[in-house]
Amino acid sequence: MEPITFTARKHAFPNEVSVDFSLQLVGSLPVHSLTTMPMLPWVVAEVRRLSAQASRKEPGTRQVRLCVSPSGLRCEPEPGKSQQWDPLLCSSIFECKPQHVHKLIHNSHDPSYFACLIKDNAASQQSICYVFKADDQTKVPEIISSIRQAGKIARQEELHCPSEFDDTFAKKFEVLFCGRVTVAHKKAPPALIDECIEKFNHVSCSRKAEFALVAQNPEAPPEAPPGPAGGRSLAAKVRGVLQPVGNGEQARRPMRKSFSQPGLRSLAFKKELHDGSLRSSSFFSSFEESDIENHLVGGHNIVQPTDIEDNRTMLFTIGQSEVYLISPDTKKIALEKNFKEISFCSQGIRHVDHFGFICRESSGGGGFHFVCYVFQCTNEALVDEIMMTLKQAFTVAAVQQTAKAPAQLCEGCPLQGLHKLCERIEGMNSSKTKLELQKHLTTLTNQEQATIFEEVQKSRPRSEQRENELIISFLRCLYEEKQKVHIHIGEIKQEPSVCEKEALPASESSFRLLGSSDDLSSDSESHPAEEPAPLSPQQSFRRRANTLSHVPVESQEPPEPARGSPGVSQRKLMRYHSVSTETPHDQKDFDSKAEHLGDANGTPVKTRRHSWRQQIFLRVATPQKACESPSRYEDYSELGEHPPRSPLEPVCEDGPSGPVPEEKKRTSRELRELWQKAILQQILLLRMEKENQKLKASENDLLNKRLKLDYEEITPCLKEVTTVWEKMLSTPGRSKIKFDMEKMHSAVGQGVPRHLRGEIWKFLAEQYRLRHQFPSKQQPKDTPYKELLKRLTSQQHAILIDLGRTFPTHPYFSTQLGAGQLSLYNILKAYSLLDQEVGYCQGLSFVAGILLLHMGEEEAFNMLKFLMFEMGLRKQYRPDMIILQIQMYQLSRLLHDYHRDLYNHLEEHEIGPSLYAAPWFLTVFASQFPLGFVARVFDMIFLQGSEVMFKVALSLLGSHKPLILQHENLETIVDFIKNTLPNLGLVQMEKTISQVFEMDISKQLQAYEVEYHVLQEELIDSSPLSDNQRMDKLEKTNSSLRKQNLDLLEQLQVANGRIQSLEATVEKLLTSESKLKQAALALELERSALLQTVEELRRQVTAEPRGLEPDLTGPGPAGD
Repeated sequence: MEPITFTARKHAFPNEVSVDFSLQLVGSLPVHSLTTMPMLPWVVAEVRRLSAQASRKEPGTRQVRLCVSPSGLRCEPEPGKSQQWDPLLCSSIFECKPQHVHKLIHNSHDPSYFACLIKDNAASQQSICYVFKADDQTKVPEIISSIRQAGKIARQEELHCPSEFDDTFAKKFEVLFCGRVTVAHKKAPPALIDECIEKFNHVSCSRKAEFALVAQNPEAPPEAPPGPAGGRSLAAKVRGVLQPVGNGEQARRPMRKSFSQPGLRSLAFKKELHDGSLRSSSFFSSFEESDIENHLVGGHNIVQPTDIEDNRTMLFTIGQSEVYLISPDTKKIALEKNFKEISFCSQGIRHVDHFGFICRESSGGGGFHFVCYVFQCTNEALVDEIMMTLKQAFTVAAVQQTAKAPAQLCEGCPLQGLHKLCERIEGMNSSKTKLELQKHLTTLTNQEQATIFEEVQKSRPRSEQRENELIISFLRCLYEEKQKVHIHIGEIKQEPSVCEKEALPASESSFRLLGSSDDLSSDSESHPAEEPAPLSPQQSFRRRANTLSHVPVESQEPPEPARGSPGVSQRKLMRYHSVSTETPHDQKDFDSKAEHLGDANGTPVKTRRHSWRQQIFLRVATPQKACESPSRYEDYSELGEHPPRSPLEPVCEDGPSGPVPEEKKRTSRELRELWQKAILQQILLLRMEKENQKLKASENDLLNKRLKLDYEEITPCLKEVTTVWEKMLSTPGRSKIKFDMEKMHSAVGQGVPRHLRGEIWKFLAEQYRLRHQFPSKQQPKDTPYKELLKRLTSQQHAILIDLGRTFPTHPYFSTQLGAGQLSLYNILKAYSLLDQEVGYCQGLSFVAGILLLHMGEEEAFNMLKFLMFEMGLRKQYRPDMIILQIQMYQLSRLLHDYHRDLYNHLEEHEIGPSLYAAPWFLTVFASQFPLGFVARVFDMIFLQGSEVMFKVALSLLGSHKPLILQHENLETIVDFIKNTLPNLGLVQMEKTISQVFEMDISKQLQAYEVEYHVLQEELIDSSPLSDNQRMDKLEKTNSSLRKQNLDLLEQLQVANGRIQSLEATVEKLLTSESKLKQAALALELERSALLQTVEELRRQVTAEPRGLEPDLTGPGPAGD
C-alpha cells in the first residue's frame, strides 16, 4: 500500500512515469549549500564513518525505497516481506522536487555507493547529503540517470508553465474599476482614495456640463473652460479608458476627439489571456506623454475617470507574485502588475467600499511616473478581505524571493579555501594528503590548531586515511561556522537605516493599511543623500524606495553614481532619462536632459534635430512609410551617389557631406497620383487586415465550438433524423407556428444531432411557450444581460469557488480563468443579480455549464431563465429547500410503488434518497454522469418538463437493482450508487433513455406532493410539543402553506387562462364554422344560378341554327 502524503502539485506532468529502486540508506548529514564536488567525497566518507559507529551500537541495515518521478523524489522505508505498510507508524524519510538535487556522486573505489546533495532550506543556506548503497552495483548508473532525467523534465515544465493562472490557490475578487490618477511620488496620505473619488466626480460633472452645452447649441463649437494646466480643460487632456456611470444622457452624447480618441478601444484589450510574453499594461496606459511630462514637472495631477460604456467589472486576481485585472466581458487581461511595481495600498476613509494602489508605470523617453488605480467593491468586508490577502501575498512573495536568492561565493570565503584545499589533495595518496593538510593547518590560529589536534587525538585514528578524514571533517565544521558571519568582498555591512527600512518587504514597510501614520518611503527628491547604492544582481528583490519620483529639471543636480559599481548606476540613468525627439516645443527640456546625461556619463549625447516641417511630417506620416530609413540605399552611398528619394520619406536639412542639392520639383499631377496610389494601397491594406481578422475570428469560433462539443454521443443521429430537424429549424416564422407534438416526440426519441443541439433546445423552448401562452406569475424582471454584467454581485465568492469544480476535466472549463470559466462566471453572476431570492446555489453551475457548451453566452443565460422560471426548476434552489424535500419524498414513493424490494433494502440500511439523489436533481445529473447522457436528459427536459428527472432516477435505480441488492452495508451501497452506477455503458444509457420516453408518472407525482403536505400537517398535530415549539412549527407550516397556496393560485390562474383561451378558441371556431356554412350556402346558390344560366345558353344555342335554315335554302341570284 502506498504511503499517505498530502502534496499540492502546481503542474501536472504529461505521461509521468515513476520508477522505484530498492536501496540501503547509509546515512545523511546536513552541510552548507556551497559544498562543492571536490568536498563531497570527504562528506560521504564522514557519513559512512558515522554510520559504522551507529551500527556497532544498533546492528542492522535500513532498507528504503527510492521513488523517482518528474513530480517528486521520495524516499520511504521499505517494509519486509511479511510486514505490511502502516501509514500511521511509518512515513517518508524525505521528499523533494527532483530539480532540488543539485549534486550527485558515484564512488569509483566502491561502485555500490552513491550520494545526492539536496537543497533543504535556501533561506538558511543548508543542504543535506544522503548516502545510499545498492545491492547490485550495476544499477547505480541507472539510478543516477533517472534522477537527472526527472530533474531535467521538471525544470522544462517550470519554464513552459509560468502562467500565474495555473496557481490553484490564487485569490479572485470581483471589483468595479473607477479610474486612475497620476501622483507625484509613491508616498500617499490616508485620504488618497477619497480625494481620487472626489476628483472623478468633479471631472464627470464638468463633462456632463459640456455635453449639455453641446446639446443646447449643436451648431456652435463649445469653448473649453480654462483648466488648472492653463488654457486647456483638464477633461480635454484626458483620454478615457472606462466610462463613468451616468444617466440617460449617455445615449445621445456627441462624439468628440478630446474625450475619446480613435483606436483607443481596440488598444484597450489587446492581450490574450494566457500569452505571458505579450503581457503589458497597455490597457490603462492612455495618457498623453507630453501632458504627463508637463504635469509631473509642474506638480499637477492627471485625473482619469472611466470612459467606456461597456462592462467595467473586473476580476481582481492576486497571484504568487503578480496582480492581474481580468475582464470577464472580453476574456482578456486588462492590467498586470508585479508586486515589485506596487508601492502603496489603501482603503477609503469615507468611501469604505473603495480601495486602490499606487504603482510605477513607464512613460515616454524611458522615464516613469506613479499612478493610483481606484476600485469599488460590493461592501466594506470585501475590501478588508482584499487588503488582508494583498498583505499576506506580499509577505509570502518577499520570503520566497529571499529564499530564491543564489548563494554568494567570493575569493575570501572560508568554504572557497576548503574547496581549493580539496582540489589540491584530490587523487593524492594518504601520506601526501596528510602533508598538505598539515601545511594548511599552519594558516589557522593557534586556538583553532589546538582544538583540531585535541579532537583528532580523542578519536584515535587507526590509519592516515582515517586521520585525514577527521581533519577534513573538523575543517568543514569550522569553515561553515565562519561562513555564516562572513562578509563578501565588495559588500559593506550597514547599520539599519531609513534606506534599509525602505528595502523591507511590502508587508513590512511598503504596505500601509488605512490609518497608518508612517510614510510609505522617503522621497528621493527630499532626501537625495539617503539614496543607497544599486543592488547587486544577486539581490534581485527590488528596493521599492530606490526610484526617482520626478523627471529632473535644470535646477536639479543629477545624483552621483556609486563608486563601487558605476556601470549599474549609469544604466539606471540611461533608462530613466533617455533622449527622445517627440515634439518641437519639448526640445528645450530634452536638451537639458541630454546635458545632464552627458555630465553623468562623461560623454556627450548627440541628439538628432529635425526642421519644423519634418516635425509635422513625422507626426502625420503613416508608420509603414515613415519606417523606411535611408539604410535601404547603402549601395548608393558606397558609390558616392545620392539615393533616390520617396515623396513620403523625410528629407534631412544636412546630408553627410554638407547641404543636399535640391531635386527636380515634381508637378502637382505627379504628386496627386503618388498620394492617390499611397492612399489606395493603405485602404487595400486595411481591408486585407479586416478580412484576416474576420477569418481568424471565424476559425477561433470553429475551434471553440469543437472544444465545447468534446464529448461522446449516446444515440448517434442518422442522416434522416438530422434532415427532419434541419427542416423544422429552417421553417420560416417557426417561433409562431405550433408543430405536431407527436412529431417532435418522435424526433427527440430518435436522436438529436450534437452540432444542432443548442438550436433545437431553443426551438423546443419556443414550442413550450406557444403551448403555455400564460406564463408563471413569478416572472423575472426584463433586465438586459449586458446591463446585469455591469453590476457587482454579493455571491461572487461562492461562484468563483465553484468555477474550478465545474467540469474540471472538460477542456473548455479546465483552464483557470480561461474563456470557459469566465463565460460561466458571467452567466451565474447575471442570474444571481436577476433572481435575488435564489441568488446562487451549488448545482446551478453545472446546469449553466451544459447550456454554455451548446450555445453562446447570452443565449445560455436566456435558456437558464427559461428552465428556472418557466420549467419550474428554480423551486428546488430556494433557500428553504422545501421543494427538494418534496422531490426526495416523491422519489421514495416511486421506489416503494415500482421497486418494493429495492425500497425495503435501502430502508433496511437507512439509506434515504437525499444521500445519493440530491446532487442528481440539483445538477440535473451533470456532476456525476457522462456528458453525452446528460445532454440526452436535457433533450427530454426541454420536451417534457422537470418530471424527466424522476423518470431518469427511477430507471437508473431499477435497472441496477440486482447489483444494489448484492451489497449488504451502507458504505458499499452508497459508494456503488455514487461512483459505479454513473459509469454507464452506451447500451445501458440508451436503454435508460428509451425507458424514460415510455414512462408517464405525472399523476403519481401530483398525488405524492399532496400526500406529503397532509402527512406534514398530521405530524404537527400529533406531536407532543410545548406551546412555543408548536407555535414555531405552526408558523413555519403556515408560511410553507402560503407559498404552496401561491403556487396553487399560479397554477389555477394558468389553468383558468388556458380554459379561457380554449373557450375563446372554441368561439372563434364556431364563428368561423357559421361563416363557412353561410359561404357554402351562398356558393350553392351561386352554383345553381350558374347552372340555370348554362341551361338557358344551351337552349339558345340549339334554337339559333333552326332559325337560320330557311335563309340557307333560299333562291339563288337572278342572273342564274
